[in-house]
Amino acid sequence: MSGLTLIIPAKNEKESLPKVLDELGNFNFKKNILLESSDELTIEAIKNYDCNIIYQDSRGYGDALKKGIETVETEFFCIFNADGSFDPKELNFMINKLKNDKYDFIFASRYEKNCGSDDDTFVTFIGNYIFTYLGKIFFNLKISDILYTYVMGRTSCAKKLELTSKDFSFCVELPIKAKRAGYKICTSKSYERSRIAGKKKVNAFKDGLKIFFSMIKLFFKLKI
Repeated sequence: MSGLTLIIPAKNEKESLPKVLDELGNFNFKKNILLESSDELTIEAIKNYDCNIIYQDSRGYGDALKKGIETVETEFFCIFNADGSFDPKELNFMINKLKNDKYDFIFASRYEKNCGSDDDTFVTFIGNYIFTYLGKIFFNLKISDILYTYVMGRTSCAKKLELTSKDFSFCVELPIKAKRAGYKICTSKSYERSRIAGKKKVNAFKDGLKIFFSMIKLFFKLKI
């Protein structure tokens, strides 16, 4: 997988990130860690690892991912969590599907048959169901887990999408704009593991409202 770069947003992940990088050590691809320059504890925790630290221009989850995509130089990229919840064993299947079946983006899903999550709550499950349903109805998105950002794609395609979201609205902006651009997208099976440390950075209600209003703006093709 030498043609792949992992984009790893890692704000305040000093406990989890070293363990994630240890698990990724046997894989042959680049690892770009997105951090705020003020996150000194996380920076110190990974100073001896083979990875590239890239500092965000601003703040926010979406800002980190947007910056990460801009700096990727390999043919493929993959958004990968720093908290240990993503299983790297799924990477081989995803990149083979991109290459062999000529897809442009693959969105991993916890809600396909024989999939699941150790981290989902009732509130986040219901919220994701609603947003995924809205994606299908209003944007004809045939993916089953719209808020799950275990996403792999062709870097050249992602760079053409003009992504702007700096917060968790990035989760819906990417698939919606990819669909509108006519790119070939699909779903792959995934199992979300328990986080190694820390709590979710998503506020289910506050961020849920942001995502909802972003979907409205995207529906009317307004800037978000």
